[in-house]
Amino acid sequence: MEKRWAQVEQSNASNSDILTRELNIDPSLVQILAQRGISTFEEARHFFRPQLMHLHDPFLMKGMEQAVKRIKLALESEERILIYGDYDVDGTTAVALTYSFFKQFTTNIEYYIPDRHKEGYGISTAGIDYASENGFSLIVALDCGIRSVDKVDYAAKLNIDFIICDHHLPGEEIPSAVAVLDPKQADCNYPFKELSGCGIGFKLAQAYCIVMNLPNSSYEQYLDLTMVSIAADIVPIVDENRIIAHYGLLKLNENPAEGLKALMVVGGKTTNYSITDVVFILAPRINAAGRMGHGKQAVKMLLCEADVALAQSDFINEQNTDRKSFDQNITLEALAIIEENEVLINKKTTVVYHDSWNKGVIGIVASRLTEKYYRPTIVLTESNGSYTGSARSVAGYDLYEALVQCSDLLEQFGGHKFAAGLTLKPENIIPFSEKFERIVASTIDPELLIPEITIDAEINFTQIDSKFYRILTQIGPFGPQNMNPTFVSHGVSLASLPQVVGTNHLKLSIKQQNSAIFEGIAFNLVAFEEKLKPEMLFSICYTIEENVWKEKRKLQLNIKGIKITE
Repeated sequence: MEKRWAQVEQSNASNSDILTRELNIDPSLVQILAQRGISTFEEARHFFRPQLMHLHDPFLMKGMEQAVKRIKLALESEERILIYGDYDVDGTTAVALTYSFFKQFTTNIEYYIPDRHKEGYGISTAGIDYASENGFSLIVALDCGIRSVDKVDYAAKLNIDFIICDHHLPGEEIPSAVAVLDPKQADCNYPFKELSGCGIGFKLAQAYCIVMNLPNSSYEQYLDLTMVSIAADIVPIVDENRIIAHYGLLKLNENPAEGLKALMVVGGKTTNYSITDVVFILAPRINAAGRMGHGKQAVKMLLCEADVALAQSDFINEQNTDRKSFDQNITLEALAIIEENEVLINKKTTVVYHDSWNKGVIGIVASRLTEKYYRPTIVLTESNGSYTGSARSVAGYDLYEALVQCSDLLEQFGGHKFAAGLTLKPENIIPFSEKFERIVASTIDPELLIPEITIDAEINFTQIDSKFYRILTQIGPFGPQNMNPTFVSHGVSLASLPQVVGTNHLKLSIKQQNSAIFEGIAFNLVAFEEKLKPEMLFSICYTIEENVWKEKRKLQLNIKGIKITE
């Protein structure tokens, strides 16, 4: 699929010149800092050297004082506390963190993960009934609950209090819980709105440590778990998230929790983890438990001691292997449905469904279909007499708002701008598909249906050296709103003929005038093998990475796009 190249606007030149001199770094790197809102030496110092002391005061979050007070009372009164969370990575890491933290102070505590297939997303009646039948008087809900008004009311009738720790968008009515921690509440003055669900649990632990005068290490030991949630839930890696991600990666690489350590072993990589490695190696394995079996297995693994962690992670790894098989088969079936229907091919949206598809992997399938056709996509399957599904969007389009406009045809829905979950009755699938198509077609900018490569700066190969790369890496950890910078270079030529790698990738040796030769890998760009000729000039956009082979380190270019100069 052809992609648009879009250059980020350059910042004020005079400020950039001053900062270039003060920092003594390449002007292109200063330009990238400016794109991230950094224009002074002091701001750059804080950015390049993130400190845990710069985390925000947790008591700036609405409801935090009441939450800590209620938990403190429960601990002192030896009440039974149930830690309740969603079955995805964010929810299970949040439950593992909060349960492990408060278990230091009581034995009257358990955790509960709803069954994806029987109970669905969020607070369930079955979960509340379990709490009532087993004598729990306080439920701490993580990564869910902000829209569970009726469930919290139901729990109150059973004399069960709720503390909600969520990061999703609230509805018009806030649940009547003892405390609701969600920075996205309209009247919450917390300075950072984009914490993960586990991040809210981290702030709750931090607040409790402040009140009880406990050492910072009591909650900082969970930085690696919180970082995993930040990576997996695709929240912006800026502000507080960037600090947590930075120190969480340090902990993961130096002294990981035993459960994560075991997952690293079965994942085949035990050192030098980046956010990308967490997303593609650790997160799918944690998710696999909730997708293929029960999310409580993921929590159990994350809480494991060393002697059982590896066995539990092997079990999780087997579930991930099963998940891959389901994922691949369902993706092929969904692609066939689309390819065989000319009407579906020409739409601005994709809505596909099948009774037998595994509920646990349809989110992954939705992501794959979005990559293939690049348009807002929903994949649905039958569940308990209704159809439940996962929705994915394209960059720049608010999928959640489109679902709001279709809410009359939905039983329930929730999520973010780019990803959501929904449930609807069988008879509403076709009316919903038609209305969703109308809403998206009338509100989406046609350009958003063409994938875009955002270019941060134009550079020459002569600028790329070890110092340039070292400073570039300090701009990380990379993720949403702080992506690995993409560069463009013109007047590039071949140093040798391209080589095909795998079935559709190219390995290139390339140069510019007066530059060294750089190796590049161009994924999914095999079509250029015959187009690129010796002496031909072309442009490339790329990220810079370090290739390690047999302990030898070498900079290489990860080529995202090629344009031949006409």
